[in-house]
Amino acid sequence: MGPGPIDADPRVLRAMSSALVGQYDPVMTQYMAQTQELYRTVFRTANQATLLVDGTSRAGIEAALVSLVSPGDRVLVPVFGRFGHLLREIAERAGAEVHVVEREWGTVFTTEELVAALDDVRPTLLALVHGDTSTTVAQPLAEIGAVCRERGVLLYTDVTASLGGNAFAMDEWGVDAATAGLQKCLAGPSGSSPVSLSDRAVEVVSRRTSVEAGLRDDPDDDLARGGDRIRSNYLDLGQILAYWGPQRLNHHTEATSMLYAARECARLLAEEGMDAAVARHALHGSAMVAGLQGLGLTLFGDQAHRMNNVVGVEIPDGIDGEAARAALLRDFGIEIGTSFGPLHGRIWRVGVMGYNARRDTVLTTLAALEHVLRAGGVRVTGGAGVGAALERYESTGEEVAA
Repeated sequence: MGPGPIDADPRVLRAMSSALVGQYDPVMTQYMAQTQELYRTVFRTANQATLLVDGTSRAGIEAALVSLVSPGDRVLVPVFGRFGHLLREIAERAGAEVHVVEREWGTVFTTEELVAALDDVRPTLLALVHGDTSTTVAQPLAEIGAVCRERGVLLYTDVTASLGGNAFAMDEWGVDAATAGLQKCLAGPSGSSPVSLSDRAVEVVSRRTSVEAGLRDDPDDDLARGGDRIRSNYLDLGQILAYWGPQRLNHHTEATSMLYAARECARLLAEEGMDAAVARHALHGSAMVAGLQGLGLTLFGDQAHRMNNVVGVEIPDGIDGEAARAALLRDFGIEIGTSFGPLHGRIWRVGVMGYNARRDTVLTTLAALEHVLRAGGVRVTGGAGVGAALERYESTGEEVAA
């Protein structure tokens, strides 16, 4: 019940146990095509360039940035938490001229602030985290894509922590590149990164990609090696697109079990319906909020922009936050998180996401946390946390089975 990874859905784990097939088996290519179509539903996009990068969510982030950013390109990174700093570092390693604007952790940027930064920096790419689990808040994106298009700027966003549990509409919002991971609202294990690229993004990638020497029709073809080619082989999205596309041009050996997992994660979301999945996370997240407040805890961050799937709370005075987390794990088998940087040791982060976005997990966590708080010397009204969460459920007419 932390900020991720979470417990994978048992149906995803069962899918992963399926027998392996070779990368040229027609069944494998069929699964790849099915996975692409399923993630178009999850991202809410018609992008043909929708696929998986084998690796954790950070591999997807790095693939997007190293493939879209040429050395010397201006990149604007608005930072409002740990993972904005990550985007900055990756862009710098790709050779970009990175410009940063910052907000206090727990807050988000207004559209006006982002527009002003775009007009001041005039970047080729805006790299922006959607939901930053380090601060538990989500940056509004709905208006930013159109602003970027007007200025000829590509919009990349990291939706690792938000996709599946919070509203996200790639095409409607004008997002050019988005990357995610399985280990949060998608209810899977870490190890595969869904990626989607607009036609504008594909055009940039196509100019910079190259074909490996051992695969070229003409080994001496300088054009195939490109000019400013993408500085990574494994994370070259052009090569990965050729592998997933009709060419099926060999690039790497697909991680078969992770393909099974990613496919099942997306299938379950598509079956539930994206609106329903977001509503489920909102319901159980709000019940957790009510319960934590019922325990007398103070919420952290701008609540108007709180993510549905993770809640930040201030650690009460006089309690050892790490000892309390350890007791919760030792005595109840429940994990919650702390945070990073200026928030480390100041807040706990309680996740309600993916397979764990359920009524029973919310109520069990609140009951266990009440005990741990009491043991740590915090005055708590008996049953207040569970009671507040139940009131929240009852006010919405939520059924026990949910």
